[in-house]
Amino acid sequence: MYKIKTTSFLKETMQNYFTDLKNGNKIAWCSSAGPSELLRSFGFKIYFPENHGALLGATRTAGDYIPAATKLGYSSDICSYLTSDIGSYLSKSSPLLAHYGLKEIPKPDIIVYNTNQCREIQDWFSFYGSEFNCPVLGIQPPRYLNEVSKSDIDDVTTQFKNMIPACENISENKFDLDLFKQTLKHSKDAALLWKQVLETAKNSPPPISFFDSTIHMGPIVVLRGTPEATQYYKVLLKELTENIINGLGVIDSEMCRIYWEGMPIWGKLKYLSNLFIKNNAAVVASTYCNSWTFDDFDEDHPFESSALAYTKIFINRSEKAKLEILKSFIQDFKVNGVIFHESKTCFNNSNGSFGMPLRLKEQTGVETLVIEGDLCDLRFFSEGQTTTKIETFIEQII
Repeated sequence: MYKIKTTSFLKETMQNYFTDLKNGNKIAWCSSAGPSELLRSFGFKIYFPENHGALLGATRTAGDYIPAATKLGYSSDICSYLTSDIGSYLSKSSPLLAHYGLKEIPKPDIIVYNTNQCREIQDWFSFYGSEFNCPVLGIQPPRYLNEVSKSDIDDVTTQFKNMIPACENISENKFDLDLFKQTLKHSKDAALLWKQVLETAKNSPPPISFFDSTIHMGPIVVLRGTPEATQYYKVLLKELTENIINGLGVIDSEMCRIYWEGMPIWGKLKYLSNLFIKNNAAVVASTYCNSWTFDDFDEDHPFESSALAYTKIFINRSEKAKLEILKSFIQDFKVNGVIFHESKTCFNNSNGSFGMPLRLKEQTGVETLVIEGDLCDLRFFSEGQTTTKIETFIEQII
């Protein structure tokens, strides 16, 4: 079987990240598409609860923890990252601890979120603010935008700058603009490399699939703003480029090329990967993995470019803007079909319920399919129904 050798370096990189959290620095908890660069410039080590939620999904332990959160009054219909993560905390148990040799998940000195993804992030992080009696700071950008205007950027820039006094007080470090610029430059370099990694899948056969990318995106989420993330993607990109030259890919006989719209189904990544390979279909691009290709970062304008990058992401845009983005991916990656994952507990990142699949098909001629599931809660997923839907869809395309 085709395997990406850099995966061993990924394990080392992620292990070093988690080990470093234990080294006595002040700890910030941050949302995955939050202002991590500003936090790093104050010397905070950063922990990402969403990364933990994904791990709970991938290890299929989310279902063990969700009931603990529902007993506290959290609905099983809301974000299963939230319910599984809070449930894990309430249960005083997590596979993260044994996996990375941690005694406990590091407690926050400050918690920061950005509602560019959803409102649940505010409720989720506010729970921990009460539990740990620490400050919770939020960025609330304008939502559902056709275009990101100067007034939008000015609004979010002001919110970024308003965080500085609290960060100075808690970190006990004065704000250093040059250090912020340097941190943003690290993020920019890593994000551009990550984008190049994903774009290797424009080749046939693709050297990386959506399912591989969900694993290899770890450093761009948790190490964004560090030289370690840049180094990782240099190594990964080198391997993938060599595989293209040597004609190596994730699939031997590519009969069609698929775009995955929406969240991963973390507990079924291997099953889905094998299903598509079995049916000679390559899943070459996705909305999810491309959410961290921040090509708007500019270290010469760190606040304004951060505000633009974090407000411009796909999930924060209008349907009109989303359709145009999807159409560009279809063209660039020579996509034959688009699968919309309608995630039961992730309403904000599901786009199959309001006619978008049909409108996309009408405007591009590309076939679309909606499948039901969830990012973590496998009670909302049927393997049998999904297999039938996907195999029928691929037969239709081929």
